[in-house]
Amino acid sequence: MDDEHSDLLTIGRLAHRTGLPVRTLRFWSDEGAVPPVARSTSGYRLYDAESVARVELVRTLRELGLGLDDVCRVLSGRTTVAEVADTHVAALDARIRLLKVSRSVLSTVAKRGSTVEETTLMNRLARLSAAERKQIIDEFKEEVFGGLDDPLLRDRIGAYGIELPDDPTPEQIDAWIELAELVRDPGFCARLRTWTELNTPVPGQGRPPGASIWWAKQIVRTVAKAREGGVAPEGRVAAELLSDLFGDTDRAAVLRSLEAGIEAGAEHYRRLVARVRGQESYPDATEELEWLAHALRAADPT
Repeated sequence: MDDEHSDLLTIGRLAHRTGLPVRTLRFWSDEGAVPPVARSTSGYRLYDAESVARVELVRTLRELGLGLDDVCRVLSGRTTVAEVADTHVAALDARIRLLKVSRSVLSTVAKRGSTVEETTLMNRLARLSAAERKQIIDEFKEEVFGGLDDPLLRDRIGAYGIELPDDPTPEQIDAWIELAELVRDPGFCARLRTWTELNTPVPGQGRPPGASIWWAKQIVRTVAKAREGGVAPEGRVAAELLSDLFGDTDRAAVLRSLEAGIEAGAEHYRRLVARVRGQESYPDATEELEWLAHALRAADPT
């Protein structure tokens, strides 16, 4: 190196000082991120102490995911690190959400042993927009609850929504995939419609006898306690429990509602909705409800 530039660094020495490959420094230099401060008489690029600090800054910004265009804008003063960081935070948040969706889909595929066609469907369901998800739920609500003459039910269904949050967990995405598949199944909708009709009041009459059973914590806890105590659904103890629970209620109507709900998978549906919403769900009561149906059939075999 000529004496005039003896205090400057060649690109090789800059690479040694910063621990970066010469190829990387040459690329950054060509792009204007770390321009040389001078040239030797032979035309080689030369850098000074400030260049070392500039390299460290470029390396930091690149490690944080900024492109060289953004890095050059920051270094030239056309924008600030804070402004660029704010933009990248939003982009990273969006990327993280997409990665969560991809992870959830792949996890579900692995658990189910899904085919290519099933995988494609799950991926599409997981990536639906909020408006598209709402449309699926609205169509389901109309299929199952539309036209039922019950003002209370209409009010409840009108306000009924199943929304993923802006930042869903993998568990919520997994539950949404399963729920979306379920509510788009005509067979499930028909079974749930039958169960809903059995539990919808006839105009001028009170609520059907079976309407109070579903998801009633007291009934489920009572049955769970009996099962834990080894009580069989047939016999005197089970019959006494039914009397305590239902008194002189029309048990045949109760049983029809219970069987329709079990066949529809209403309990599974309830738990899926809770998972999508990120709510704490009561334990699965399917076994308790099946025990109760068995007990009702045993008490009145006709």
